[in-house]
Amino acid sequence: MGLQGINNIILVLSGKGGVGKSSITTQLALTLSLQGHSVGVLDVDLTGPSIPRFFGIESSKVTQAPGGLVPVTVHDGASTNDLTYGALSCMSLGFILSNRNTAVIWRGPKKTAMVRQFLTSTLWPEGLDYLLIDTPPGTSDEHISLLETLLKETTPEQLRGAVVVTTPQAISISDVKKELNFCAKTGIKVLGVVENMAGFVCPSCKECTNVFSKGGGEVMAREFGVKFLGSVPLDPMWVRLVEEGIRPVYPQGTAEMLQGKGVADEPEAQDNGEGLVPERDPAPLVEKYTSCSLFPMFDGMVKSLLQDNNQQAPAE
Repeated sequence: MGLQGINNIILVLSGKGGVGKSSITTQLALTLSLQGHSVGVLDVDLTGPSIPRFFGIESSKVTQAPGGLVPVTVHDGASTNDLTYGALSCMSLGFILSNRNTAVIWRGPKKTAMVRQFLTSTLWPEGLDYLLIDTPPGTSDEHISLLETLLKETTPEQLRGAVVVTTPQAISISDVKKELNFCAKTGIKVLGVVENMAGFVCPSCKECTNVFSKGGGEVMAREFGVKFLGSVPLDPMWVRLVEEGIRPVYPQGTAEMLQGKGVADEPEAQDNGEGLVPERDPAPLVEKYTSCSLFPMFDGMVKSLLQDNNQQAPAE
């Protein structure tokens, strides 16, 4: 089936490595799911496939079916007393490699062939609402293969555009500007810019410190005439959620320190004399993510993106 049954395709791009594209992709996917949409995530960062680790499904393997590859399910759609969320699935080279330490030493033609195979042979669920594509940094072979295949296999209505990720530092901004120029030259609509790592949320007090400065992403977005989606701070509790599966807890007042963009109803953290004790529970990642300070930020970003898409969607 390939890409034919997908309603919306969004690329996550950056001209700079290490800015957190996979983290942003993961949180966009979780947020779209929490808004009731069915979501797929395609990881085409072939030399550094980190999406399986972010979703806590590194031990999973893709399966072969007639016509292509079946993506790995992160969670099925569900409705509880408190939450309703859509199904989420992923495809990544990380599911195919023998282990996560295996080095991918491929020349360009093999990498472009792999990207094309993922795009054309992945059996995404019928009627998938959103496919997010996590890309490697730069404007290399994978990007060219990705765009050629997307332009050939999809309609303009399906390919919604790209979210571009940067960090606040000038050196990052310089490289990400090249990505915005790449989008302009190839005709990819830039849906917006996200400034990642703009501050550090202390897990023990309630301070948010601008470790890497702040505001460079917004200035860049204004310079290129594209939408600025927001600044996302570093949150150690998000890292613990991904790495250890621990539900985030915060000191009272964290939301106010994040200027109203933190957790709306902060869980009461318990202190046993050794600092805040995070809550462990067996809930799915998508449910525990709602306790993260970053979720309300992404909830607003995604609603803004979807509102813009709905306004620009062609009339039936």
